[in-house]
Amino acid sequence: MIELNLWEKFLKKVEPHLPEYLHWNEICWTFVFYLAEARRHIHRWTRGMEPWEIVVNTVSICFCAFLAFEILRWFISWIFFQDESFYSRMKKKTFRIIRSLPIIRDKIDAEMQKTLDDMEQMAFPLHEGQVYRTKLPYKGLKEAELMTEIDKYGKMVEIDWEAGHVSGTVYNGGKELTKVLTKVYAKFAWSNPLHPDVFPDVRKMEAEVVQMTIAMFNGGKDACGTMTGGGTESILLACKSYRDWAHERGIQKPEIIAPATIHAAFDKAAHYFGFKLVHVPVNEKTWMCDLRAVKRAINRNTIAIAGSAPQFPHGILDPIEEMAKLAKRYNLGMHVDCCLGGFLVPFMAKAGYHLPPFDFSVDGVTSISADTHKYGYSPKGSSVVLYSNKHLRHFQFFVAPDWPGGIYACPSIPGSRPGGIIAATWAAMMYLGETGYVECTKKVIQTREQIQKGLSKIKGLFVFGDPKVSVVAFGSNDFNIYALGTQLTERGWCLNSLQKPAAIHFCVTLLSTQPGVVDKFLKDCRECTAKLINDPNAKTSGMGAIYGMAQNIPDRSMVSELACGFLDCMYNTKNPGLKPI
Repeated sequence: MIELNLWEKFLKKVEPHLPEYLHWNEICWTFVFYLAEARRHIHRWTRGMEPWEIVVNTVSICFCAFLAFEILRWFISWIFFQDESFYSRMKKKTFRIIRSLPIIRDKIDAEMQKTLDDMEQMAFPLHEGQVYRTKLPYKGLKEAELMTEIDKYGKMVEIDWEAGHVSGTVYNGGKELTKVLTKVYAKFAWSNPLHPDVFPDVRKMEAEVVQMTIAMFNGGKDACGTMTGGGTESILLACKSYRDWAHERGIQKPEIIAPATIHAAFDKAAHYFGFKLVHVPVNEKTWMCDLRAVKRAINRNTIAIAGSAPQFPHGILDPIEEMAKLAKRYNLGMHVDCCLGGFLVPFMAKAGYHLPPFDFSVDGVTSISADTHKYGYSPKGSSVVLYSNKHLRHFQFFVAPDWPGGIYACPSIPGSRPGGIIAATWAAMMYLGETGYVECTKKVIQTREQIQKGLSKIKGLFVFGDPKVSVVAFGSNDFNIYALGTQLTERGWCLNSLQKPAAIHFCVTLLSTQPGVVDKFLKDCRECTAKLINDPNAKTSGMGAIYGMAQNIPDRSMVSELACGFLDCMYNTKNPGLKPI
């Protein structure tokens, strides 16, 4: 009664100051009533117990409650808070159980092996008289003998890439530039920027390549960067920087948001560096990143947003300006992947083509990747990653201060790097200059426009979105688009097959701008498409058949196994019927 009297006095003092509609008096009295009832039940339950029994029972109940709570928390976390969705994990588990059944397992293994054998024969055949060399020659070859062997290897190339019949792949800047770069590379073949004291010339060239690229992308006074060994390394390093930046901010499980069309190098980075890549959908009409989906995906673990300018599959630019606004609002990083078009998009305005803002002039953009070995026309193995400030770049660096061999500090993933590639990249940029890049850009964009217009007029084909740079992706609602790829391959073309949805794309290079290339391509497309409309079930072969098969396999782990088998085939030196030497 004493406790209740105190509570009554407290209510009388407080009640005049509370809003009438809350009825605090009734709520509080109800709470006190149930509290008293609980006390009575506990007293009744413990009546006659020894003190030690009360202690043991209390501890047991608390332990069981704690255990039940932990099991419930684990169960909820297992369903809702994993890197992979519950549906995806259950689907994989189901397929794994089905595949473990002996009858099904044996049949799948037999079919997989047959597919891999066919793939090996189809993808990497050896012609008559060719053998694999598996041991060093006892005596080294003389120069004349060596060049004879080199010529034999050269005859294995069947695709005429110099004619411009290949999508992307070879970004050749012309015969004159090739001669220049060959001479430059020869002068720096043994240089290594890991030792700037020994090779100060290469160090200076690399710094200048980075600074010239910063100027192209309108970087401010604090902008900085490094050269890398390619676009994938540039993306890996940018992602590593954001991951470590997240750790500095106390985020232990960082996430990066990117559209489904972002380059697979981001998936590779997530796999290597242990962060979560959150894919968001794209608009099925424009094929641009869905901004509403990006906003919904942002949470307390998000550290950065990534977009493409342009993306690889369909050549579409993501809405970088709007994505950067979201990044700025939530204090996130914003990476722009310009690996494909890095040396096209900065020159398009001067070439007479308008693009929405995409570079450091956009408030909120914090990093950019751009490949010099594509439309920068430098040799393969060259790219640049840029940051808006040095603080962010420091997360990219690796330093081992206590190594007995000395203080080991590296700006990128490799230790030793080919100085010849850096020198050749610098030479390509100096040789072409701004006017040279603008002229090359005009040729590439004009050729892409011609192909896009021509494909749009062919019955049975449609172009994905509204590409603005160098890539045109096209599909069909009337027949298997991979069958068109097969027929074009038979006519000497080498195009890129896409999936989700099925499509083909042509990435225009400077080689594609040669006279007659566009006319021949469109003519072949018209003729092959006319045949396929009359025969929509035509068979596919080569990569088209592989992609067609892969799209119909619900168990994606099997697709991964096939892809690993394909990579194994690349290192095969034991073709049937041929004796290795």
